[in-house]
Amino acid sequence: MPRRLLKACLLKACLLKACLLEATPATGASPAPVQTDADANAAPATDVAAVQSTAIEGDASAAARDADAVVPAADPRTQAERDYDALYGPPGQAYNPIADPTLPAPAELPASYDPWEPLNRRVHAFNNVVDRRIARPLAKAYVAVVPRPVRLGVGNFFNNLGQPISALNALLQGKPKGAAQAMGRFALNTTMGFGGLFDPASSVGLPMHSEDFGQTLGVWGWERSRYVELPLFGPRTVRDVFGLIGDAPLAPLRQVESDRARVFLQGLQLVDVRTQLFAVDSMREGATDEYALFRDAWLQRRRYQIFGDRQQKQDDSLPAYLRDDQDNPTVPASAMPGIEGVP
Repeated sequence: MPRRLLKACLLKACLLKACLLEATPATGASPAPVQTDADANAAPATDVAAVQSTAIEGDASAAARDADAVVPAADPRTQAERDYDALYGPPGQAYNPIADPTLPAPAELPASYDPWEPLNRRVHAFNNVVDRRIARPLAKAYVAVVPRPVRLGVGNFFNNLGQPISALNALLQGKPKGAAQAMGRFALNTTMGFGGLFDPASSVGLPMHSEDFGQTLGVWGWERSRYVELPLFGPRTVRDVFGLIGDAPLAPLRQVESDRARVFLQGLQLVDVRTQLFAVDSMREGATDEYALFRDAWLQRRRYQIFGDRQQKQDDSLPAYLRDDQDNPTVPASAMPGIEGVP
């Protein structure tokens, strides 16, 4: 037994020595490093950081290449400055909104033909004195004393008296429908409206027209006429002065034989016209050049009365207060005093 045990131990020792000789590297070679758990965990983290750093450097270089391709390297401006210059032009060039080619063409308004402006301004100053001291106080007293229904009846009465002249001029201008409507209004308001104090014609759908011989001359070809302001009667043109003379013989008030009654009616008509101009008093107070404001506004309105209806048709679907020329505050021919040579 002791011999067998000893042989077994020697055999195991020989086998262990042989295994160790196979595992040991050749002479002169350094042993392979043993990798620990800490080294195994640190290696992947280092590789990930290196990959991310490389990716960031690649994105930065690509962005720099794109910026160099869009903006030259010699341009010192910031992006905000480049955007501003693209919108408003390069530095030193002022933006002119009038000369902007992207804007639509401005509306061209005809210039006022006023070669007698120095004289007209003096007449305008005289008219302002008369208006502030006489006409406006009378109109305010008239509004304060006379009830509104009575004032409406007075306005209807004078508007109705002007319908025969409107009918004749509408016919001369080639507007038979307007002439028929004006005569229909005159006949209906005179009979059913108690001499024109009431306005049943508007209730049945007959619109009011305001045509005069000055408009007729404009339709016939006298399109351009110099501006003139008459004492007491305000803005006109030379064409409209001849129109007043042409309408005067047909004015119903001129047929009144009694001078006292005719003068009273003409004065009442002037006061009624002045009450319709209260709306423009606030505008004239804030005007830098009151004369130019009145002249340009009157000429534009007059031009539209003559030529506007030839460019577009009147929309009968609009309410009465939105239709053109329903109230005409211009002093009519029937309110003018007697003119020599005109009956």
